[in-house]
Amino acid sequence: MKFKDFKIGFALTGSFCTFSKTIPKIKELVKEGAEVIPIMSYNAYELDTKFGKAEDFIAQIEEITGNKIIHTIQGAEPIGPKKMTDIMIIAPATGNTIAKLANGITDTPVTMAAKSHLRNENPLIIAISTNDALSGSAKNIGTLLNRRNYYFVPFRQDNPITKPRSIVFDEEYITKTIEYALNGEQIEPIML
Repeated sequence: MKFKDFKIGFALTGSFCTFSKTIPKIKELVKEGAEVIPIMSYNAYELDTKFGKAEDFIAQIEEITGNKIIHTIQGAEPIGPKKMTDIMIIAPATGNTIAKLANGITDTPVTMAAKSHLRNENPLIIAISTNDALSGSAKNIGTLLNRRNYYFVPFRQDNPITKPRSIVFDEEYITKTIEYALNGEQIEPIML
């Protein structure tokens, strides 16, 4: 059990098309002994989409982790002061969330969780999923790539033909990225 006794914050933002990739990884982390503290942005927690109903995702995540989802700013703020997490991953991390992190905006449960978590100098992992990564979000991604305690799940172009500016993380690297980040290392290569 490689993550036994580790407390992993696992935050989801509104790239709903990737929930089917991230939720099994939550299950895998729990199976590997981690205590997973689930966090969701307002949109991830409240919106029903063509990819599923919010209440179904919530029920599934809470059943897997055995923990209630943190879904308010007030709920996320104590993460740092109470040392609730050893490492945190935002998977998926939308362009909106990446922009807020790059610019110090703390107005969602996920950005507050990240800010609170980082006060303890613990690793924060970003799993990018945004259609404008190679345009509008590129500057913000670059900012976070150069920021201390930030690590990235390896990513690739989503579909270079029909979505030439879109980037998405490779879910198969989530657990390996966590292992590396716990040792203060960025897994390479970062771009697949």
